[in-house]
Amino acid sequence: MTTERVNPPALSPPTGFSHAVVATGTRVVFLAGQTALDTGGEITGDTLPEQFGRALGNLLGALRAAGGTPADLARVTVYATDLAAYRAHAAELGRIWRRSAGRDYPAMAVVQVVRLWDERALVELDGFAVLP
Repeated sequence: MTTERVNPPALSPPTGFSHAVVATGTRVVFLAGQTALDTGGEITGDTLPEQFGRALGNLLGALRAAGGTPADLARVTVYATDLAAYRAHAAELGRIWRRSAGRDYPAMAVVQVVRLWDERALVELDGFAVLP
């Protein structure tokens, strides 16, 4: 697979995301929304950073099981129940992302939602990847 991150100088400099990702490969993996569920189906973590780390780990676990790596991610959407809290923790969430997924950022969006399927969930991530 080849991936090109495109960040035009005419747009605001991206922080923690890429404006566009051009991916060429032979397989597309669609990743279901992942929250901070443990293997027993219970939400873990009481804080947004704790839940974000687990949700990201779950997303990457599904990706790895499909044969991919974090660098294969083309698009991720983050659904947060409290956008102000997400922004307040942005630096810490960025560190969690870089530690787990590196610096090859996919195209991303963060969307505030009223609630998620599990009422204790504070954040959910979904996305897709392009594999060789």
